[in-house]
Amino acid sequence: MKSIKPETIDQLPGIPLKKGDTFNFRCHRGLPCFNQCCRNLNLFLYPYDVLRLRKHLDMDSDRFLETHVDVVMREGNYFPDVLLRMADNESKTCPFLSDAGCTVYPDRPDTCRTFPVEHGMLFSDRPGAHEIVSFYRPPDFCQGRHERQKLTLAQWADDQEAVTHNRMTARWASIKALFQKDPWGPEGLNGAKGKMAFMAAYNIDRFRDFVFQSSFLKRYRVKKARAQKLRASDRELLLFGFEWIRYFVWGIPSKDIRS
Repeated sequence: MKSIKPETIDQLPGIPLKKGDTFNFRCHRGLPCFNQCCRNLNLFLYPYDVLRLRKHLDMDSDRFLETHVDVVMREGNYFPDVLLRMADNESKTCPFLSDAGCTVYPDRPDTCRTFPVEHGMLFSDRPGAHEIVSFYRPPDFCQGRHERQKLTLAQWADDQEAVTHNRMTARWASIKALFQKDPWGPEGLNGAKGKMAFMAAYNIDRFRDFVFQSSFLKRYRVKKARAQKLRASDRELLLFGFEWIRYFVWGIPSKDIRS
């Protein structure tokens, strides 16, 4: 999910979609383009994607990141993007693509669930003011756009079981947008603070150890009910990681974290 400035929204490709608008799309094995969209991609992985994929593959976060991820820093941003590493073959296919289709389908990334729609987050100059904007943008080779099935954004999200993924990605986008400014100072992203922020977002296993195996809960007061949720749910722990980044990196007060 990209951060979008209001003055650039009219320059973006695709057809804007508002709530209640419909678009034509249906993907199935009978289409000649089936699985073509799973090749030669710049597929961004968001924190909830990594959380789900590493569990599906029975990997810890360290191994998943080492095996399946490229970490890149884009100009004008101060937090890295995480991309899925494509297979080392002529077509640069998704590493999870087989002849039978997607091998991680129940836990596929948010971008895959949302296709052929792309979401972005529109930010204004007012702190905290943002809205999600959506664009219908199938590639030229996609034949699914000629199918008769009509869908709204909500219907497509329900159909693809993408509601939770969309919400988690939107939460992350609001954190990521903060990094249009440099919070690191002379130590840079590779300093202790930068490594902490990346861990909280993308390495749920190390972050869990940090919260529960270190002196964290002695140094910071976390409400008992919240701490119990963190122990029981990776998703809740990830949301806490987002809150921790806001607090630790940016000094934004948190109702659940007190020093």
